[in-house]
Amino acid sequence: MIEHHDFLLPGNRIGVLLIHGLTGTPTEMRGVGRELNRAGFTVYGMQLAGHCGDVDDLIATRWSDWYQSVIAAAEKLREQVDYLFVGGLSMGAVLALKYASDFPRSVQGVLVYGATFRYDGWSIPAMSQFLAPWFLPLAGFLRIGRRRMFNEEPPYGIRNEQLRKRISQSMLSGDSGAAGLPGNPWPSLSEMIHLSRNVRKSLHKVTSPCLILHAQEDDIAHRRNGELVRDNVSGPVEMVLLKNSYHMITIDNDRRELITRSVDFIQHHVPERHDEAPDTGGAALQAALHSSALGA
Repeated sequence: MIEHHDFLLPGNRIGVLLIHGLTGTPTEMRGVGRELNRAGFTVYGMQLAGHCGDVDDLIATRWSDWYQSVIAAAEKLREQVDYLFVGGLSMGAVLALKYASDFPRSVQGVLVYGATFRYDGWSIPAMSQFLAPWFLPLAGFLRIGRRRMFNEEPPYGIRNEQLRKRISQSMLSGDSGAAGLPGNPWPSLSEMIHLSRNVRKSLHKVTSPCLILHAQEDDIAHRRNGELVRDNVSGPVEMVLLKNSYHMITIDNDRRELITRSVDFIQHHVPERHDEAPDTGGAALQAALHSSALGA
């Protein structure tokens, strides 16, 4: 059964939509969201369709369902803000880029955290890196292996050992709302491959400024994923390699640098004086989101 873990933090008329990764949860964006809100911004940490439940809930959805939930979340947030920034971690970054390519006039900037077009980090076996891009779509087309999973292995995208232990305990205990699923179902990985191919073709349509933050030693997605974005989007780009984290950069050792750079980026790309008045309409958005969750 899916539980709802999305969060809204009302602030001023600058909105930030945060998108978690595949098999992940809004919890992985909550700390960043809280700090962005302290900087004055209205922050919505959305929940992707099919997530925060069990494996059956996830494999019942396709990448188009995940993307439609991004569109719906962005539309709700835009009702309360004048400027919209979209950001995401891992697959969430790919979805943020998809939205920015489809709605370039609506997006003031993109926060690209650990973009993952391919699982090609140092912890991914070479055979999996080679076989997955063609085998998983074929398996999805033939509808085989629907109950199979690639189980997550240490270090789980986390360099901080104490945090890794805590997150892995929650994940392996079955609390998908707190730490996500303990592995990636084959059908969902197949959908992610289709999403990645779609977004790669449209990166040139991204005209909004992009802040690309990627772990230098990313265990899940090699930094070439961030370089792919840097080299193909049409808008201005700033790319920074974080030196003391693995894939989960929103919660790992470099999270303070990530937050500082994100706040500076957002403030730089909105006109002055538009970050002053708090948004009293946040309560209305919170009620709308709660109503939507009850109806999901």
